[in-house]
Amino acid sequence: MSAADTAAAPPANPARGEATLTLAGQPMTVRPSFAALVAAEQEVGPLFALVETAAAGKLTLADTVALIFHCLVDKPGDMTTQSLGDEIVQVGIAVLTPVLQTLLGQIIKGL
Repeated sequence: MSAADTAAAPPANPARGEATLTLAGQPMTVRPSFAALVAAEQEVGPLFALVETAAAGKLTLADTVALIFHCLVDKPGDMTTQSLGDEIVQVGIAVLTPVLQTLLGQIIKGL
């Protein structure tokens, strides 16, 4: 493994609407790019409806994980929404709160 493979991921850039999700000691950047949001929308439905559902306190874990999954930058090739969800449940879903706040804010404000 090269030094580049073991180097820490660059920190998320809040000015770009990015957030950091740390699982198993590994920080991962979550970036709500247009392509990522389109992919998420194909899985979870309209994003504005997702925001309304979240505002009503009824956002499901499955939809949350799907949104984050599609917005992950450089995710491992073998990662699925199921494996990401399993990792999140292991550490506790509270780790999603700041990431979800950032993502939902970016959906409303625009990228």
